[in-house]
Amino acid sequence: MTFWQYALEILVTLAHIVSDRLLEFIFGWYLGPHTRVATPQSVDQQVILTKSAVELAQQIRERKIKCYDIIKAFVERIEIANRELNAVVDGPFSEALEQAKVIDDKLAKGEYSEADLKAKPFLGVPFTTKDSTAVAGKLHTLGLIARKSERSAEDAQCVRLMKRSGAIIIATSNIPEVNKWLETRNMLLGKTNNPYDLRRSAGGSSGGEAALITACCTGFGLGTDIGGSIRIPAFNCGVFGHKPTTGTVDIAGCTFRTGKEKETMVSAGPMSRSSKDLLPIMQILVEPSHRSNLKLDEQVNLKKLRYFYIDSNGMRQCNPINNETQRVMYKVRQHFATLSGTDVRQTQLPHLKLTGKMWRYWMTQEPANFNLLLGNGVQLNPYVELFKKLIGQSEYTLAAIYSIIDGVLPKENESLMRKATKECQKALDDLLGNDGVLFFHSAPRSAPFHYYPLLKFNDFAYFSLFNVLHVPVTQVPMGLDAKGMPLGIQVVATRNNDRLCLAVAEELERTFGGWVPPFPLKH
Repeated sequence: MTFWQYALEILVTLAHIVSDRLLEFIFGWYLGPHTRVATPQSVDQQVILTKSAVELAQQIRERKIKCYDIIKAFVERIEIANRELNAVVDGPFSEALEQAKVIDDKLAKGEYSEADLKAKPFLGVPFTTKDSTAVAGKLHTLGLIARKSERSAEDAQCVRLMKRSGAIIIATSNIPEVNKWLETRNMLLGKTNNPYDLRRSAGGSSGGEAALITACCTGFGLGTDIGGSIRIPAFNCGVFGHKPTTGTVDIAGCTFRTGKEKETMVSAGPMSRSSKDLLPIMQILVEPSHRSNLKLDEQVNLKKLRYFYIDSNGMRQCNPINNETQRVMYKVRQHFATLSGTDVRQTQLPHLKLTGKMWRYWMTQEPANFNLLLGNGVQLNPYVELFKKLIGQSEYTLAAIYSIIDGVLPKENESLMRKATKECQKALDDLLGNDGVLFFHSAPRSAPFHYYPLLKFNDFAYFSLFNVLHVPVTQVPMGLDAKGMPLGIQVVATRNNDRLCLAVAEELERTFGGWVPPFPLKH
């Protein structure tokens, strides 16, 4: 690196730091004082609401807590917390309480055999999913005013599988228009607030899900991820989220997908307050044809894995990694060096500086036409929509208009992007093999204020890289920063090695505590 290149890097870093602090000051002043989501009403309610999905299922099976009492507690929690979060599109569903009564009655009469209970590992556990994932008979708006009354005719495959496992759907959650933004806001419902600080972003596109999960409004959630849409909200809201190996979970019914798409970056996966929920949910969701490849039942010896980390993606468009985020990586490295008896090696992948461009290129290869989705079947003119926005007549957020303007900007160089992707993928495969794990920053800083992403949005490249590479990633919460906002880290493996990510996530939760409630606990 020459002197002038080094000087330019310093100037870019300083510009990021100054602009970040300036935006924090301006939005903090504009949005008012720091407020968190309300604490659950009673200690008894809190005890139920803070349990993991696996714990709830066990207590229902053993008849230690009635299913009805669990569903009632979560329904009441939604009704109170959603006033502050604005995360629910449809629900809570009254029929969930009726389903709970039926389960309690059958358990009391001994009508569930051992085989029945084994086939329904999440019997009676409440769950939610994002509005773009179809739930039979429920609103399916995609965040669009034009679809405000549209309802799904049938369940998405992932919802159907969770229902078959005994879980009870209690609500659907808010998203950005057609899922294509890193903050959850639309003109139909408005913005969803982060439970740790109502002035800040819950992330997107599964932002409603993450907000409900961390605020203890649901047992667990289902998200989808095309550019970080599970992991960004999971990071912002301090919960666990797993993006599976692409293609291993059927995405039929997720944003109109058929499940037969061969070229897509979309994955559907679980989100939860506890890492211990992720593997059992994945065992429900994974397609039978992929179960032998994923080997989810196979034990993972963490001491025999090889560990690596990358300290930055090198993109000048991204904020520099702040000190608190660097300390998270340091703690993780120290722990796994001790556990494995060998250093966690620093590494690099080729073309990381092109991450944003690679993702942008591969989005043009998606089978879905996002302009048509946004227009609910009508091709939108970006210049007309921008003009309508300026005079206050648009049905779309500025973020949505950004996305259709991006569609008319010059395309990425196809041969370069395909070559860069292939080389990056090969390097990751060669590095990790079937026994390696990569630690990668979730983002350079914790969740920003509302509106911040409209001005600085490139940090999402830390997430979108792994959609481009189609590999499994688990987002893990790692405590809170000085502002009281969640920190986190991504755990990455090669294709079909999801079990490595999930095992490492469980170890991180055991060691560092995992989810931290966004409200003071009652004693």
